[in-house]
Amino acid sequence: MKLAFIGLGVMGYPMAGHLQRAGHAVTVFNRTEARARKWTEEYGGQAAPTPAKAADGAEIVFACVGRDADLRQVTLEKDGAFPAMAPGAVFVDHTTASATIARELAEAAQKAGFAFIDAPVSGGEAGAVNGKLTIMCGGSADAYARAEPVMAAYARQQRLLGPSGSGQLTKMVNQLCIAGVVQGLAEGLCLARATGLDIEAVVDVISKGAAQSWQMENRHKTMAAGHYDYGFAVEWMRKDLGICLEEARRAGVSLPVAALVDQFYAEVEGLGGKRWDTSSLFARQEYVRQAAQRGKA
Repeated sequence: MKLAFIGLGVMGYPMAGHLQRAGHAVTVFNRTEARARKWTEEYGGQAAPTPAKAADGAEIVFACVGRDADLRQVTLEKDGAFPAMAPGAVFVDHTTASATIARELAEAAQKAGFAFIDAPVSGGEAGAVNGKLTIMCGGSADAYARAEPVMAAYARQQRLLGPSGSGQLTKMVNQLCIAGVVQGLAEGLCLARATGLDIEAVVDVISKGAAQSWQMENRHKTMAAGHYDYGFAVEWMRKDLGICLEEARRAGVSLPVAALVDQFYAEVEGLGGKRWDTSSLFARQEYVRQAAQRGKA
């Protein structure tokens, strides 16, 4: 198929590569042209100077950018993809954004004669590189059926969860569940270290029981070692939690744990951890513990 991919960040770069390697003809756009050139050198395909040029003639256009404002820019504003989309085409948005903008773009797409799917992903950089992402989708069944076999190039699991906005709402649920688990793990490991336990031995035991989680299995070693220069950045998690808290206010839902963890992430940013992995909540726990010990000295 003739495809376009807009946004070659940590996630989009390998995702677009999977599409090209699956045999599709992919044209990419990235705000930093050098990264787009690097992508074509690695995977082939073509690079376009604007989102509109990338989308011209594409059967499916994919996007994976940063925030609502970035998404609006590459779709609706000058040289955006939407005016160039062909009737009957599909726009698949992998950005983690608000349900509000998903519905806004779905309405604009419908008026222009093409389809829109909000399709945020989970699995992090490793999931994108290895082609094992989980994709949560909102939109029409017909549009999803057309995009599903194409997205399979980088998906381990994908599902249509309802009308436009449902994918973004599901991703909010995903992020809320992660935030609480990471904080719980950080607190547990902090207590283990403070009381002289062997963290590796403790995790080896408790990971075989009800406490087991993806975060425990994949992050406890780097947390214990204080290594956070990889993974999903704290600033992006704070962006996601902000979206969750805003949606919850509209829905009349209380999210006390999410609000608290967001405050803790703000403290991590204050420690210089804006780009650290989300597991750096442990760094904050250790900082607080050590500060308390110094106060007692």
